[in-house]
Amino acid sequence: MRRSSDRRPEIADESAWWRDAVFYQIYVRSFADSNGDGVGDLDGIRSRLGYLELLGVDALWLTPFYTSPMADHGYDVADPRDVDPLFGDLAAFDRLVEEAHQHNLRITVDLVPNHSSDRHEWFQAALQSPPGSPERDRYIFRDGRGIDGSQPPNNWTSVFGGPAWTRVPDGQWYLHLFAPEQPDLNWDNPEVPADLARTLRFWLDRGVDGFRIDVAHGMAKPFGLPDMDLRVDRGPGVLHDNALDPRFDNDGVHEYHRMIRKVIDTYPGRMAVGEIWVKDDERFARYVRPDELHLGFNFRLVEAEFDAEAVRAAIEHSLAAVRPLGTPPTWTLSNHDVVRHVTRYGGGDLGARRARAMALVELALPGVVYLYNGEELGLPNVELPEWALQDPTWLRSGHTDRGRDGCRVPLPWEGAAPPYGFSQSASTWLPQPNEWGPLTAERQLEDPDSMLSLYRQALELRKTHPAIGGDELEWYGAPPGCLAFRRKGGGLICALNTSAGSVPLPPGRVLLASGPMDGDQLPPDTAAWLV
Repeated sequence: MRRSSDRRPEIADESAWWRDAVFYQIYVRSFADSNGDGVGDLDGIRSRLGYLELLGVDALWLTPFYTSPMADHGYDVADPRDVDPLFGDLAAFDRLVEEAHQHNLRITVDLVPNHSSDRHEWFQAALQSPPGSPERDRYIFRDGRGIDGSQPPNNWTSVFGGPAWTRVPDGQWYLHLFAPEQPDLNWDNPEVPADLARTLRFWLDRGVDGFRIDVAHGMAKPFGLPDMDLRVDRGPGVLHDNALDPRFDNDGVHEYHRMIRKVIDTYPGRMAVGEIWVKDDERFARYVRPDELHLGFNFRLVEAEFDAEAVRAAIEHSLAAVRPLGTPPTWTLSNHDVVRHVTRYGGGDLGARRARAMALVELALPGVVYLYNGEELGLPNVELPEWALQDPTWLRSGHTDRGRDGCRVPLPWEGAAPPYGFSQSASTWLPQPNEWGPLTAERQLEDPDSMLSLYRQALELRKTHPAIGGDELEWYGAPPGCLAFRRKGGGLICALNTSAGSVPLPPGRVLLASGPMDGDQLPPDTAAWLV
């Protein structure tokens, strides 16, 4: 294990390395399998570090690999300070951190502070203890409503569908904003933040460079747990409106983020980014104040349709939310909770063209970019057979919402048929499509016109070209259905055409284009960088 005092000084001293970094999200189950059980693992990631260095990213974000019964594929954590045997062990994690740093890749890991697994020793103790006990106070237990207490304490619903309350044999109810196997922790109990601080230090001492905080707008609960407005739309992909929904974005959460920041600040050069599904720009900005999180995921670009006006509005909102604080904006097009953007933009060749265009828009923007594993290969969502679906949303919705498994299918590395080098086993935890042969990393590395080659070129230019600099944008006038902006300080111009016809390019020399040009015209569903 490497302690903070003996980490490489060039990492420890670069306190703002993250301000313009490109992070690569690894959904650990689906990246690379080293032991042939059909599930990705830590040694599998280590075996592909050369690919990630070649791609040109700066840092990795690993989804949870902690001890878990896997009711929500690791986001139900039974022990936050150990590795689940499915993914390896602590020695495998230490090897991964050490080798990643040798490849000039930083490692950030998921943190899940809103809830634990129902198999966590604390929750098991709570079930075995009476109402009002110190063991129960670590979670949110309440008596039910009605004469016999048979009704839930309030009308809150779970993000995964169904009620947010489950009754235990002695008659009390416990709160779970997600699956029943994920009971919400009581952050008013001082044991809870103290335990999270211990977890932070445990991983920081092992050399991690930062954290992604799951449900960072959760944790704090309003006094009295008032009913929610049932008009609230549920589910991932919906920006949160605190005016209608008391379950999230309560003001007390900021005290907890200040605590997290205090711990991280004792380790030079480390950072934290929050998952913040908050609609209002001013409320979003509170999470990235100087004594809170270093970065906040802003999901407006995820939610924007492939439409120049919608994309520009998403960019302007994201910049405006952080500009007064001097915090870099973050940009992302996909993650493990949303439909992959090739599919969102229309699927097939059309979706791929639009995805290529949006990749150039995203990578031309100032700030921090988060890529989701497989997007650089142009992977679409997969329409999986019902027998394969595992997301708790599928079960909790009564088989009406297919959940998020379609964006989590294991990556294709090489070969012409499943498992495409992902595993030695033909049986992977989610089945891979037979038609993914042309999308493998091996095939695309050899094709200069592939999606992977486009990403590699764009990432290299983003890192090295002097025109890609400065923290502000200047918007150009553009035809209907188009947008164009210039990076102040560097001068790079990015133009996007979402209209149905070709349009004149802005002045300049084309540095990189997402697809073939139409002479000096920018074709539909295409973006270009100009200098």
